[in-house]
Amino acid sequence: MRYCILFLFIAKICLSFAQDLPKGMTPYEKNLLPSYNYPFKQSDSRDYNQFFNPPTSNHIRNMAEWEESGGYLVTYTSYKSMVREIIKYGKQECRMYVVTDNIGTTISDLQSAGIDTTNITFLNAPFNSVWVRDYGHNNVYLNRVDSLVFVDWIYNRPRPKDDTLPLALAKNMQIPVFLTTQSPYGFVGTGGNWMSDGMGTAFSSKLIIDENKASGGFGVNHTEAEIDTIVKNFMGITRYIKMETLPYDGIHHIDMHMKLLDEETLLVGEYPQGTSDGPQIEANLQYVLNTFKTSYGTDWRVVRIPMPDDVGKWPSNGGDYLTYTNASFINKTIIVPIYNETEDTTALRIWREACPGYKVVGINSNPSIPASGALHCITHEIGATDPLLINHMRLRDTYNTQNPYMVAATAHHRTGIDSIMLYYTTDTNSAYQSIPMFDVFGDHYEAYIPAQPAGTEVFYYIQAKANSGKQQVRPITAPKGFYNFKVLSTTANEELQNTGSEIQNPFPNPSKGITCLPVNTLSSQKISITLLNTLGEKVQTIFEGETKPGDNKYFTHTQNISAGVYFVHYKLGENEIVKRLIVR
Repeated sequence: MRYCILFLFIAKICLSFAQDLPKGMTPYEKNLLPSYNYPFKQSDSRDYNQFFNPPTSNHIRNMAEWEESGGYLVTYTSYKSMVREIIKYGKQECRMYVVTDNIGTTISDLQSAGIDTTNITFLNAPFNSVWVRDYGHNNVYLNRVDSLVFVDWIYNRPRPKDDTLPLALAKNMQIPVFLTTQSPYGFVGTGGNWMSDGMGTAFSSKLIIDENKASGGFGVNHTEAEIDTIVKNFMGITRYIKMETLPYDGIHHIDMHMKLLDEETLLVGEYPQGTSDGPQIEANLQYVLNTFKTSYGTDWRVVRIPMPDDVGKWPSNGGDYLTYTNASFINKTIIVPIYNETEDTTALRIWREACPGYKVVGINSNPSIPASGALHCITHEIGATDPLLINHMRLRDTYNTQNPYMVAATAHHRTGIDSIMLYYTTDTNSAYQSIPMFDVFGDHYEAYIPAQPAGTEVFYYIQAKANSGKQQVRPITAPKGFYNFKVLSTTANEELQNTGSEIQNPFPNPSKGITCLPVNTLSSQKISITLLNTLGEKVQTIFEGETKPGDNKYFTHTQNISAGVYFVHYKLGENEIVKRLIVR
């Protein structure tokens, strides 16, 4: 009996000291897991406005991290020097929610560091650890933008206080919570192993499959198809991309080596060739690039950023898992981990070039990185309660010097859109010119930038105003930040000579009936033409076969296709081209 008492005493001690808990499981927690009783298995649906069935809505949508945040969440315990820096910069962008077990001591500690309590809400709630990214809530909107709700998974650690924090936050903010904690929807997840593009696509490592099997030890048992159904019903995820786990990343969280910067851009950590997890990261990236398009049906843009060594060591030979991708968007600020390494300067430059207009701040993350976590791991965004959502497929570099450049965007607000404007310039030191964007159908807007001569670089952004008066820009940092594309010097005829083909725009566009797809080739080539929806899913195969030299015209009939935005995907040899097609 005394050994049982001693065991329970040790258990209580281990779960009490948050500062001693790493991001991964302790040996004690691994032993505890088979007998651990997750706190929500017996939750009372009358508490905290919580629900155990999926939300019902016309369009459930998981928020992307670069969208507008109404607040930002940290737990004030371990690595306080880092958390104080996060609070200092975060409170300039939105309300900070600081979880603490002693509000008075926390306020005194912040004041000693020169941080006042303006724009801070202190939440006195139980917790076990600092890793709020992993055990925190998920931001989900019903009817795309109408109302914010939280979705809370079973946390993949036997830490009962951490597992209850989303409910404490929801109660404080009076936000409904949907829980994937009871059969048949019991689902185990962790925020560090999740990326969402805000348009229905999400990424994880295959840890998500392993932990939701019966052998995972969490009291659930799901096939991959069942996992996909749960995240679709609760999160609005219609395409769930899962990548192989890495050999030397002990926690298998993708935020340690990869991050979405927008709907089309992947920031990917890069090791020296053949080093540590580098080969598997590259294999995973190539799998994504060759298998999936963006939610717009375009090829992914990839930004590489170094994975620094730990005083000459890598994770494969005992070094800590230093990373620059484990960063966080806090509205117009991006906090990036730094380590007093020579690569810090390069990493911050890459972030600033990839995300123009953002305030990019480096925060020393040496205190936390031995526990396999940095800034993204100890922060969590809270969605805005009144979002104005703008989605835009950025324009790419072009050879076109003759025809105007169509800029298309969707905009949504719970009160509807009053107006939307396109601003562009060819010189960021000069004023932007404005062009009204017109609603071509149901929240889809278009405007045209005039054709520009070769050698021009065009900078642009979009601004929308809701009927309520709410305004938003995209990118969120505009006009300081912008989208840009270059008008290249090669002419269309030279393009034809260099690539062997010229893909012209479909017409009529918008379409409702017979639509022509012109293709000009110098010689006979294999070609496939498919129509994709905005999720990158195939709607129809238009043509597969051989072109003939010269002008080729292919046709599709859109009479029986639902109105919306589609993409015509052409593949000729090694070349892939996407053209937008609107169906009325």
